Amino acid sequence: MQLRNRLFRILFGCALFAFTAYVLLDTFVIVRKYETADASSSSSQTVVAETVRPVETAVPESTAETILPVSVITDDTQTEASVSAVVSTETTYRDGNISIVLTEYRISDTTVHVADVQLSSAEYLKTGFAENTYGRNVTETVSEMADEFHAILAINGDYYGARQSGYVIREGVLYRNTAERNGEALVIYRDGSFAIVNESEVSAEQLLADGAWNVLNFGPSLVENGELTVSPSDEVNRAMSSNPRTAIAVVDELHYLFVVSDGRTGDNDGLTLYELATFLKTLGATTAYNLDGGGSSTMVFQGSLINNPTSNGSRTKERSVSDIVYIGY
Repeated sequence: MQLRNRLFRILFGCALFAFTAYVLLDTFVIVRKYETADASSSSSQTVVAETVRPVETAVPESTAETILPVSVITDDTQTEASVSAVVSTETTYRDGNISIVLTEYRISDTTVHVADVQLSSAEYLKTGFAENTYGRNVTETVSEMADEFHAILAINGDYYGARQSGYVIREGVLYRNTAERNGEALVIYRDGSFAIVNESEVSAEQLLADGAWNVLNFGPSLVENGELTVSPSDEVNRAMSSNPRTAIAVVDELHYLFVVSDGRTGDNDGLTLYELATFLKTLGATTAYNLDGGGSSTMVFQGSLINNPTSNGSRTKERSVSDIVYIGY
């Protein structure tokens, strides 16, 4: 009897280990590129859409001030952009539609990189998937995605691929309609305006019908209607201390802030959510939202890595993530 019980415990332990290993591999390692499906489907299944070729644009070198014509390439035809020239330096970019100014701040013993972005149209505020494909564990670095999408400015997104819930709407297409319980999501509408919603209170289909163009799910919200929405005791359950951070905010119509802070090193402590929110409010943010942080926090401008991404503080290295938010054509 004792031998039988011991054998049972051994077999049960092996089965439990195998199941746990599979779950971990399926969640974090096994790549799943989902098939094309009707984006208007109202079923409870994951909603996906086919991969599309990104629109391309000529992007100038960032080493010195450059002035050159810009051409925007559409699917089949090439047309001149409504600008005659791009003016670019290591910390600025300007054409007739896009203005970006990078500024470095020092807050709470932490270097914070801020890109002040002003656009002529919301169409230049974009999102992109790793390998231009929606799926689980499909990842690339922000630099790789920025290069593929010809992004002028890019930051990491919400790393949707590491989770199985939370709405995913990108470029007007619904990919995942499974709500995260009481999850705060950032809705970016077609006109470029921002709103914070509770996914338990509204369906992804309704958001899409209301004009949502991109929905990002990480959180929490940091500023709403110009007021702080976090306190000194609030924190993301994945990181209960000061950390590298990524956030996006709107100041007023078509005026945005892309923010990435360093952290986890001897020179940079990192920011708490409250410190990040307070800083964004001082910059004039009316709505601000916390994106994936820690080792994922990355900013790329004109092909150059701006911050010092790190997972453990021992070395600077970009983490591969599932998506980016970017400015480009």
